[in-house]
Amino acid sequence: MGILCMKKTAYDIRAGNYDSWYDRNPAVYTSEIEAIQKLIPSASTKNSIEIGVGTGRFASKLGINYGLDPSVSMLEIAACRGVKCIKGVSESLPIKNSSMELALIVTSFCLMDADLTLEEVRRILTPEGFFIIAFVEKNSILGKKYRKKAPKSRFYRNVVFRTTENIISMLEEHGFGDIVVMQTVFKPLNLIRQPEEAEKEFGRGSFVVVRTRSINNK
Repeated sequence: MGILCMKKTAYDIRAGNYDSWYDRNPAVYTSEIEAIQKLIPSASTKNSIEIGVGTGRFASKLGINYGLDPSVSMLEIAACRGVKCIKGVSESLPIKNSSMELALIVTSFCLMDADLTLEEVRRILTPEGFFIIAFVEKNSILGKKYRKKAPKSRFYRNVVFRTTENIISMLEEHGFGDIVVMQTVFKPLNLIRQPEEAEKEFGRGSFVVVRTRSINNK
């Protein structure tokens, strides 16, 4: 598993500040965790990885045992949460072919090369493996807020926000199918005092979770 030399980003320099967002928004965080949990097959986390694991907030709560990220600062925090950390990038995963039963990406797909990442996810999944991608919907309340602040934000400046339709279309183009969608975070963040119950489909929630699996031969 090679080590990649990369220029430090805001995620390296301000890892603690990024991580503290979840402490400041506990009901939102719980809503997101519960929405993802609903789509995780019970027997698929023995060999599982979160790609773009960040500080391990999701992997540690969801029973995902491996976490990959380019940021050493982020990985140091994730390791303290019990995640087995791998330094690397989504476009060239240092993971064996057909070795993972579940791959997860949470809110970081907007920072990745979409085509290369999806090809790599297909490569590392077992024939019966699942892929779950969770993201902030481009045209949602939160998506519009983040897009507006993106030019001046150290975290959102270079992100590519996408609609749910666009994500699903890309998944299908890359040989994924059997798609199930959940949504949550229905109000502005400052109005969410209690965890929200996730709903099927999309169109109302700012946080969308898509579960899929490879249906075409690799």
